[in-house]
Amino acid sequence: MRLAFLSSTPPSATEGSGTFVSLDGLARGLGRLGHEVTLRALRVRTRFHTLDRWLYNAGLALAPPSADVVGGVDLDGFLWARRGRRPPFVVALKGVIGDELRNERGWVRALLSVQARWERLNALRADRVIVPSRYSAGVVRNLYGVPPARIAVVPDPIDLAEWRRRFAAVPPVHPERPRVLSVARMYPRKRLEDLLQAARILRERIGEVQIRIVGEGPESGRLRGLHARLGLGDTVAFLGEVSRGTLAVEYARARCFCLPTVQEGFGLVFAEAMAAGLPVVACRAAAVPEIVVDRRTGLLVSPHSPGELAMAVETLLVNESLARELGEAGRRWVEEFDLEPVARRFLEAVPL
Repeated sequence: MRLAFLSSTPPSATEGSGTFVSLDGLARGLGRLGHEVTLRALRVRTRFHTLDRWLYNAGLALAPPSADVVGGVDLDGFLWARRGRRPPFVVALKGVIGDELRNERGWVRALLSVQARWERLNALRADRVIVPSRYSAGVVRNLYGVPPARIAVVPDPIDLAEWRRRFAAVPPVHPERPRVLSVARMYPRKRLEDLLQAARILRERIGEVQIRIVGEGPESGRLRGLHARLGLGDTVAFLGEVSRGTLAVEYARARCFCLPTVQEGFGLVFAEAMAAGLPVVACRAAAVPEIVVDRRTGLLVSPHSPGELAMAVETLLVNESLARELGEAGRRWVEEFDLEPVARRFLEAVPL
């Protein structure tokens, strides 16, 4: 079968974040099953992403994709999908924009509101809407009005073979201080300020610990300012954007993973952390409990609660047997998110 994917998300792991990583993994999984996959990528960039996305979609309408099945990612395809005669059209919503914007502010929220309207049209025009979690299925049904019969849940894929190869290549070095890793695009919904507050509590309670944060984003300046006001010094290290190889080193040398996000359609970084054998601390919010199973692969706490966050991290740092038990369970749990199992579930959801 020939599949064409449409995505105006920048085609890189740093700029495209989890959306690109997930799409790339799905394409490779489908390829391993013998299907031909092409990606209609974003080429023209004005540095104004909302405009880039509209121009991309206008180009699709003028030069339609040719395939047995067309897959639009998020809002991509909404203009082309109006065509009367076209191949089956599947929309994969990696993160529902209408849900994400609720935690944003100012011009970011305004621009996302425009994109959410396009995404809603895309979802309503699709033959099937694929979402990565039951949480997202409910959001799409309630927020965009998509009938439940047209929604299918297929998790985001993770390339376990690649990550295991990278982890195995990391030299066995044990840092002097226990490390807690966090990986995120710095958006308000990720609630990294709660992690900074928790870092101050941890320093007071157990002393030597370091929180290491990978990623950049709109909240970068504000978070660094809060870091200075809290006097955290090297208790928290901002690592910025890093390569996949460097990220593998960070996963391999951490004692646990913590991200207090309150809005997540899936959360691929949680799966990556579990692939590394790390126990996870996260919040009971959005799709997170579907990925991080409380007291089985990690510890879940209330959203917006730095005190609970610090207590959960402390528990994992001082109770090594519990941390090891949760980490090993997580390593087994993510097997079902590997490329080929997810690709098969995607094909089962495709209308033919």
